[in-house]
Parts: sequence; C-alpha cells; structure tokens
Amino acid sequence: MQLKALSYQIADSIDLKAFKTAFPVEVYAFDSDELFYSIEEHKCIYVFKYGVVCFLNYDEIKIAEFIQFISPYCKNIFSNKLFEELIIETGAKEFRFGYNKVEILNAEVEVLRLIMLNVSQSVALDYYSNQTNALLEETNYHTQILEKKGKLDISGKNLKKYIGRTLNLKNKIAENLYIFDSPDVTWENEVLNKVDISLKNTFDLQVRFRNIHEGLEIVKENLDLFKDIMQHRKSTVLEWIIIILILVEVINLFIEKIFP
Repeated sequence: MQLKALSYQIADSIDLKAFKTAFPVEVYAFDSDELFYSIEEHKCIYVFKYGVVCFLNYDEIKIAEFIQFISPYCKNIFSNKLFEELIIETGAKEFRFGYNKVEILNAEVEVLRLIMLNVSQSVALDYYSNQTNALLEETNYHTQILEKKGKLDISGKNLKKYIGRTLNLKNKIAENLYIFDSPDVTWENEVLNKVDISLKNTFDLQVRFRNIHEGLEIVKENLDLFKDIMQHRKSTVLEWIIIILILVEVINLFIEKIFP
C-alpha cells in the first residue's frame, strides 16, 4: 500500500490551544507544542506550534479546506507556502529510507507519526534556512559597500531594525530547538529509535540545522562590527561638535577682548 505525507509551513506560528478547542475531532496525542490527530485508518493530521501542518493521505481539496479552517489561529500566515512530500510504501520486508520515499514494515500509527514529524522538521528547516540566507545576503551587501566606500551605507534606525530581525530569527530557532530532539516514544522502543535516526539522516536535519546556526553566527559577527562602526561614527560626530563649540567660545572671547 502506498501513502503520501505532505507537510506545509503555513505561518510563523499556530495557537494550538485555541485551535484544539475549535477543531471537533478527538486528538490522538498532544502537548503544548503539537497536536496529532488520527482521523481514520491511514489518515492523519499533525499540527505544530511553529507554523507547520502535515497531512497523511489527504487530497489537495481537503488540505485546502483544513488550511482555511486553521488560518484564524495562525500568526502571519503565508501566501506562498513551503511544502515537502514523502511517499510511504507499507508491507516491505525491511525498512528502507530514500530522499522521496520510505519503505516500512506496516502502517503502525506511531511509525507514521514519526515519519510525519521528521517531514515537518525538514520543512521548518527550509523556512529558517531561507530567512537566514536572506539575512546573509543583506549582510554581504553592506560589507561590500564597506569595502568599496570605507563606510556603512545604512542609518542607525535601519541597523537597529536589521539587528531586530536577526535576534527574532535566533529566538524562534532557540524556542523550537526541541523539534530536533527525538520524541519520548523512541527512548522506549528500539524499532522507533532506529526509524527516527534513519529519517534524521535521510533529511540531513542535524547538518542543515548546523548550517543555519553557523550562518546566523556570521550575521551576528558582522552586526557587532557594524554596531561598533556606528558607535565610533557617533563618537566622532560628538567630538567634532564639542570642538566646534569650544572654538566658537574661544572666538567669542577673542572678539570681546578686541572689541570690548
């Protein structure tokens, strides 16, 4: 039997508590960060607070209807949604993991849930990676200006906004670091643990997370440099203002001496 998991990054975040109250379906498993619904046999929905929703064996119409239903509980919903698709083959003699397809022994709910979790983590990493790359491009632009002109071509207010965007992204990733940890169920089940490790390796989750972290560190180092340059520029301006004021006072005293 062939199943399909589709995961979408639909927003910055989702209010799970409000959505859980409004969605009239019994939840299979939940905590403060995620809701997992086993709607019927081989049909599941996984909702995450970091703005991702994953569907198992749902057609595009049903997916669109659900996204429309959950939209009021989303913060900053996206018009262009990132998504990832994975084909799941059941009835295999052994587990096999490929980039676009996995083969599993049977369609146990916990195995399907674990697959959906890792697909969702992959989409979330795509989202954070895109934001990090945008910050890196902006950083590179300013460093090139600094190289060519010997000064920053950015105002203090825009620099503060730039620092704010970087800090917000770092905070989002730090807040959702748990998504890269193995779920509790894998600690007690050797089969699920092997599946989880294999899926993480298949999607390169740890490597991609490390790349995002390193990219943000590069941005942070450049921001620290930009901030120092701006402070030096302000100090220089203040020094010149003081010098001019002193000079004016001296000239004033000189005039008073000559023309009492």
